[in-house]
Amino acid sequence: MRRDFKLSFVWERAAVKSSQRSPRDLHARAASPAPDSLDAAMTSWPREERNITLRSALVFIILIITLFAVASCQLAEKRCASPLVSSCEECLSRGPECAWCFQKSFMDGAHVGERCGSAARLLLKGCGEEFVENPSVKVENTTLSSSQVTPRDISIQLRPGSEASFIVEVKQLERYPVDLYYLVDVSASMQDNLDRLKTVGVTLSHRMKEHSSDFRVGFGSFVDKPVSPYIDVNPSKISNPCSDYDVHCRPAHGFIHVLPVTENMTDFKQVIQQQRISGNMDTPEGGFDAMLQAAVCQKDIGWRPEAKHLLLVMTDQPSHLALDSKLAGIVVPHDGRCHLVDNMYSQSANMEHPTIGQLAEKLLENNIYSIFAVDQMQYKWYEDVVDFLPGTYLGKLLPKASNLTNLVVDAYKKLLSEVGVEVGVEDSEAHRFWVRVSAICPNGSTETNGRCSNVQPKQTVFFNITVGMRSCPAEGLRSGQEVLLMVRPVGFNESVTVRVQQACGCSCGEAGPYHEEPEPSSCMSGGGPAAERALMDGCREERSGLVCSGRGICSCGGCVCDQSSLGTIYGQFCEKDDFSCAYEGGLVCGGHGQCVSGECLCQPGWSGESCGCPMSSESCLSRDGSVCSGQGKCVCGKCVCDDPRHSGAFCEKCPTCSNSCQSHWSCVSCHVSKGFGRDEAQQCNKSCTSLVAYVDDITELVRGKYCLYHSREQCFFRFHMELETHGPQLHISRHAECVLSQRYFKTFLSIFLLTLVLGLGILAVIRQLLRNKSWTLGEESSEQFDDSNKSPSYAPTTSEKTITYRRDHLQEHPVEMHVHVPKMPLSDIWP
Repeated sequence: MRRDFKLSFVWERAAVKSSQRSPRDLHARAASPAPDSLDAAMTSWPREERNITLRSALVFIILIITLFAVASCQLAEKRCASPLVSSCEECLSRGPECAWCFQKSFMDGAHVGERCGSAARLLLKGCGEEFVENPSVKVENTTLSSSQVTPRDISIQLRPGSEASFIVEVKQLERYPVDLYYLVDVSASMQDNLDRLKTVGVTLSHRMKEHSSDFRVGFGSFVDKPVSPYIDVNPSKISNPCSDYDVHCRPAHGFIHVLPVTENMTDFKQVIQQQRISGNMDTPEGGFDAMLQAAVCQKDIGWRPEAKHLLLVMTDQPSHLALDSKLAGIVVPHDGRCHLVDNMYSQSANMEHPTIGQLAEKLLENNIYSIFAVDQMQYKWYEDVVDFLPGTYLGKLLPKASNLTNLVVDAYKKLLSEVGVEVGVEDSEAHRFWVRVSAICPNGSTETNGRCSNVQPKQTVFFNITVGMRSCPAEGLRSGQEVLLMVRPVGFNESVTVRVQQACGCSCGEAGPYHEEPEPSSCMSGGGPAAERALMDGCREERSGLVCSGRGICSCGGCVCDQSSLGTIYGQFCEKDDFSCAYEGGLVCGGHGQCVSGECLCQPGWSGESCGCPMSSESCLSRDGSVCSGQGKCVCGKCVCDDPRHSGAFCEKCPTCSNSCQSHWSCVSCHVSKGFGRDEAQQCNKSCTSLVAYVDDITELVRGKYCLYHSREQCFFRFHMELETHGPQLHISRHAECVLSQRYFKTFLSIFLLTLVLGLGILAVIRQLLRNKSWTLGEESSEQFDDSNKSPSYAPTTSEKTITYRRDHLQEHPVEMHVHVPKMPLSDIWP
């Protein structure tokens, strides 16, 4: 588009110039051939026309660049300037182009959000350059070069939305020491390959010495997890899985470390010859389980730090994945640690198979190249898996492992000629960062996949690594904690540590918050993490408390409190306000305290949640000068009675106390048991609430109430309760009144017989009345019956019967009853 526009612009300029020439010039121009290109056309023009054209094109390009810059500035201003921005930290988090002005007199009366904008814009508005907070991106190399990887330690400073790039050099050496560990599937189907390995091992050792300065080998075996349904759990099958075929097999196992890495090929040969096959039930094996143990158990395997680590996995079946373990009821995720006990994997039946991502991480951490020598039938399955495992080579294993030697040598050459890096970020921080890697290969090409092939010994690969930060930590620290990134060249025993310092807070330049002139202060950007933490601690009332009580922002070690429509928030740590505490009488803290952190700090002499409780007990004094009449406590200026029977403003009322004789029985019992002695009486007076006095004749006392106390000896004592509040309240008679048991029995018997006689008499009278009433009703019913049965057609005859009712106690007066029964024909009764 730009070239087309330029071409048309040039031709228009040429047409204008041509129109101003003489006819001779036009004729001459018409006779010349038409230019076939822009360059030819320009060279055919006079020099003056070419200069004008070039100047016009240059002005046009400058205009486009200016417009683009203005548009970028306007976009940046829109992103930075916002009424929602209320602090320096919020401003810096909006983008790398945003800056903050902390000059106190900057734009007086304007919204605080006007302090946020691009650095150039703030300078135009009048903010001094020394008052502009605009953290820059920094990259520092803190270590010297090494033999293979340079540098080893890098420190960078990032702010939200920014990115930083650095170069990592990886040099391939000519000859490395090599540790090769055979990890062999010893299930029954691998019998032929295992036999072949007994002869191939020595040959492979000789071939590898051509490419390595020091070659060593080790050996381990695996089958599957020794639990159902992976194996037959019949007791006979556990000890010998091949018992059905008259073959003695070894028990199934997850992983057995047989031989540590050694240069003694005789020991290796003997170990191979001693190996026997095993068996399991399902098709997949536990290869990934064994690989992870072989990778992380470095001391047991004998991996040398300076050597290249080759893990050769020989199998003819796929491997179980992590979720397959749930078939056996195993739900504990693998922890990625070494669990070898007596050279056997002890957690095979307790932990799940590792995930592919977990296995890849452990292989990379321990600088291990993986070589899969698999059966041709399973090649496709492993081909889909190795893409997720860095530094992995996949080869087809021919029958009886006839090509094993060439496979391992070719794999080593290929793995050594490929140089790539993997960048790892802490899991908890990975979502806040992004990484881009491009490799500059020795042949001059640039690979965006971060890997170079066909790298020869002594050649160097340069990796351009860009790290960007999306946002600050959620907790909003002043300058976020240091985040570590690890750059690991695949298969190398050296790595690069990248320390990311997060510029998530405001250092306020070289001055404290909102100073008019810069002053030396501890609030400086170069203090490091320790200084930043010290500044943050200065904004906490306690070391473990919230920053500025959660109601403000920490700026240069001091709190800037939030604004609230409910009232004012203030205090060194924004812990005070005038609206969030309890109210008393319509006033915060009752007007007798200060609201701090949602609680009332009461003035001297006041207490309570709302400072409405006077600590003085003057309002609880009764008429006699005692507090609550001696029957309660003064709480919050009011009496709270000890006994619920007491009431009144001073606990002076007790309607049930003066009428209750039983309430004084314990006191009287004490005096009676002590024998009314003076010394013993003093002891009882300590436990009695009333004052006690002894009298001989209690009947002389007039005012008050008389009571009885019954002792265990069937005697009772009389005592008198005096209603007056002064003087003795109880007067106890010294003389007991006892009643014999025989007297009580006679009284009881007399009352019982009298009650019985009266009851019988009443029953007799009631019975007689009921009989008299029944006789009267009988006579009336018989007369009604005679009248209703009279008939003019015949004269009924009567018969007379005499019924005598006798009573045992009235024999001399018989009672006779005459009943007349008329005789009627049967036809009248039953028609």
